[in-house]
Amino acid sequence: MITVSDRSLDNCCLSDAMTVLGSYCEDNASLSEVWIQQGLFPCFYFTLVSTVLLSIAFLFGSLLYVCYNMYGTTMEPKYVPRSRLFFLQLFLSVVLLLQFGIYILWQSFGLGTVYGYTIVYSCLSIFGWLCTIVLLHLERTKVLIRDRTRGHSTILLLFWALAFAAENLAFVSWRSPLWWWSLDNTDHKVHFSLWMVRYICTFLLFVLGLKAPGLPRRPYMLMINEDERDVEYNQPLLNRNGTSQSTWKDFCKKVQLLVPYMWPKGNILLQVLVLFCLGLLATERVINVFVPIYYRNIVNELSGGAPWKTLALTVCIYVILKFLQGGGAGASGFISNMRSFLWIRVQQYTNRQVQTGLFAHLHALSLRWHLGRKTGEVLRSVDRGTSSINSLLSYIVFSILPTIADIIIGIVYFTTNFNAWFGLIVFVCMALYLTITIVITEWRTKYRREMNTRDNEAKSKAVDSLLNFETVKYYNAESYEVNRFNDAILKYQVRAPERHPNRGITAE
Repeated sequence: MITVSDRSLDNCCLSDAMTVLGSYCEDNASLSEVWIQQGLFPCFYFTLVSTVLLSIAFLFGSLLYVCYNMYGTTMEPKYVPRSRLFFLQLFLSVVLLLQFGIYILWQSFGLGTVYGYTIVYSCLSIFGWLCTIVLLHLERTKVLIRDRTRGHSTILLLFWALAFAAENLAFVSWRSPLWWWSLDNTDHKVHFSLWMVRYICTFLLFVLGLKAPGLPRRPYMLMINEDERDVEYNQPLLNRNGTSQSTWKDFCKKVQLLVPYMWPKGNILLQVLVLFCLGLLATERVINVFVPIYYRNIVNELSGGAPWKTLALTVCIYVILKFLQGGGAGASGFISNMRSFLWIRVQQYTNRQVQTGLFAHLHALSLRWHLGRKTGEVLRSVDRGTSSINSLLSYIVFSILPTIADIIIGIVYFTTNFNAWFGLIVFVCMALYLTITIVITEWRTKYRREMNTRDNEAKSKAVDSLLNFETVKYYNAESYEVNRFNDAILKYQVRAPERHPNRGITAE
């Protein structure tokens, strides 16, 4: 019969020889504690991240898996791209799996104490990343016949984006001694190395996910039904197959095409202007932070009875910052106006390069294409393409990037000056706003494409009719051409109002 003292002796021997299983959180702390010692509580952070990622990968991934098995068909091997980047995706996913295994092994044998949240984090993360590998293989081998879009599913892109965003949240705890940033012992160095592996792998997976190297570049039905034909002769100027493609399709390729137009090669003056405009943009972001701070200082000094000289200096600084920032109903500040004025030269360079490039491309096409072209549609497309590139460049550089910078600055400022809850609220709200904006933009894209197609048809009928004026007169077809042009305008006007009700929801 084993006595209590014998059991205690056995437990002591086992604890010396084996890993000790501690409480769920360090020092028996509560999981509900979010912000401790100037940083996120690791127990709360790792539990939340692993739970959210697994929920997305398993729950939504299961629905996608069932959908592919019910409505999907196996893709023929000859249409599956043989891309090394796809194998890099698999390799990075496997590296993350191994990293989680190393993490739990280090907690077990390196430190000797395993807390409950480390086991939960490792197990849930391994299971979640295994689900993504299964979905990767599923999307590569099976295809939904009615799916006309290219790229990975929203579930995989959302998973990779959230995984990378979660690793960025570690920067919020830069000053916390509970995290590894001090690198003052072996445990911190190991955890920092594992975090670097996760950060690099999740970033590369997100970028590769946008490119989707393992998936076909064209819809599957188009590939299996295409026959031998003269593509140059039969391919229309714009896609009119009635399908709506995602605006994120070939995103990396589009950015690579746009970047050279923003950086003028061989023109040092314009390059200096670009750098100066980017510097003005950064200055404007900094001023946006200091304006409310000096506004707060004015209120505090007025209520606290500060000396007149101190108050006058604060008010003068605030007025100068407000003058540089701008204010009022739609009023732009001095920096914004100066940046817009200096950017005109860059826009002119872009216009010239795009127009001459398109003109040279049209001259490089064969005679057969020009005999079957529609001049009005070509001219309208060239004009719209030039203005669209300018608008897109300005929107990316002066709207999207500053917005992302403002979000990061806001999260860091609220977290460091108040607590993590304010930073988390800003992060969640802006994530929801960006998600809704992207979804609504995708929804509006089909109406915008349809409207552009109708506009091209109207311009094509008008210009082609005037170019063939002699033929129209010979057959006495003036009224017929006028009616065709009127019908084209009516079709355009029918489609145009569909985009106006939602213009206030998202930017053009």
